[in-house]
Amino acid sequence: MDEFITELWETEILEQLTEYIRIPNKSPHFDPLWSEHGYMERAVAQIAEWCDSRGLEGMRLEVMRIEGRTPVIFIEVDGDGEGEVLLYGHLDKQPEMTGWTEGLGPWQPVVRDGRLYGRGGADDGYAAYASLTAIEALQRSGKPHPRCCVLIEACEESGSYDLPAYIEALAPRIGTPDLVICLDSGCGNYEQLWCTTSLRGLIAGTLRVGVMSEGVHSGDAGGVVPSAFRIARVLLERIDDMHSGALNDETFHVAIPDARITQAQAAATALGEEHWARFPLLAGVEVVGAAAANNCADRILARTWKPALEITGASGLPVLEEAGNVHRPEIALKLSLRIPPGIDAMAATERLTRLLTEEPPCGARVSFEAEQGACGWEAPPLAGWLEAAADRASRDVFGKPCVYMGEGGSIPFMAMLGERFPDAQFFITGVLGPGSNAHGPNEFLELATARRLTSCVARILSDIAESGVDAGTLAAN
Repeated sequence: MDEFITELWETEILEQLTEYIRIPNKSPHFDPLWSEHGYMERAVAQIAEWCDSRGLEGMRLEVMRIEGRTPVIFIEVDGDGEGEVLLYGHLDKQPEMTGWTEGLGPWQPVVRDGRLYGRGGADDGYAAYASLTAIEALQRSGKPHPRCCVLIEACEESGSYDLPAYIEALAPRIGTPDLVICLDSGCGNYEQLWCTTSLRGLIAGTLRVGVMSEGVHSGDAGGVVPSAFRIARVLLERIDDMHSGALNDETFHVAIPDARITQAQAAATALGEEHWARFPLLAGVEVVGAAAANNCADRILARTWKPALEITGASGLPVLEEAGNVHRPEIALKLSLRIPPGIDAMAATERLTRLLTEEPPCGARVSFEAEQGACGWEAPPLAGWLEAAADRASRDVFGKPCVYMGEGGSIPFMAMLGERFPDAQFFITGVLGPGSNAHGPNEFLELATARRLTSCVARILSDIAESGVDAGTLAAN
């Protein structure tokens, strides 16, 4: 089975992902004209055609389309063992970003030292190939597998706002999964299997501060007209402490469960300083806030269970070469606020809006245009059966035990499924490890890890097929 997986990865899948990276299939939020540009159709067609060509026994593939929404690839594979499993991934991508190393680029696939560089290979183009390959490997080796549904969406990087409509339409065909496997998460290292136990939510929006109808000479207005930039600084200070980055309002905080603290301590033992040393900090730059304590477990919790605010974009400021002596009339800042699991995104958005817009300094014109928020997610308690299966798979494939840790990013689909299938088990994993830099420059897919993860998924599917368990007993265990 492993030989088949290795051969397929080293030949066909690598070739497929190389071509996939060339497609600038940005998520709808970053390419509102995605339908007209046709890049998404190219990505969908490439993945669907390859999957269909595999000819798995009992497989049915459909590219589903709802008018006005991004498409979804849905695959059903009949099982010859117990259980039902839903495997998830996505094919839309983040925008280019600047700062790529010379010779690398977002739409320029390059293999170096066992890593495939380019946008979307690791986040999350590999998921469809890994999912179907795991099932095919079991069929070819004569091992049983459960009934499997593979769902690949095209809107995840925009908050999965198209997905609920498809989940509703597909409900009779999805059924009631015993296990959900998501291949869109991270890994603490490339040396063992990692299971994500929680995800932070996200509130995003644009803060606008206006003070004049047009710009005027700074020598004329300075000292009389308030600075839009300075007012924005005052407003942001209402949200987080400018020195530590800690959020000031309790609305955005939760009590961290003891079990997650224990898991963070175990992950810290496995990772050591590698957990935070992987960030490309400049010489002399120190970590902040709750992560400032010299404790790796605290640093893990800081990026998984603590809220954090970042400014991800700005307008109203000219580029340096065009910056004249002008008092600017307006500034706009793109805010990204990560919220821990258990925080209601809608309530948090309302609170953030009030904090930013009530009683604006100097009577400035202030607004906050919120985007669709995403709630965080915490996995249900892991069944003893699944924990044992994951550990066996990790030891067999990687030679080390499986490790459990929260992640700081968001996968909106998990919260949707958790609410819809309260008795299902969830195994959230991925290949985004140290340096892989999803969403940023030099994103890469660690090919050996992706191949090994495929083998782990195959083993977990085989275990559930042979165990005779269903969702009820999984939850009970």
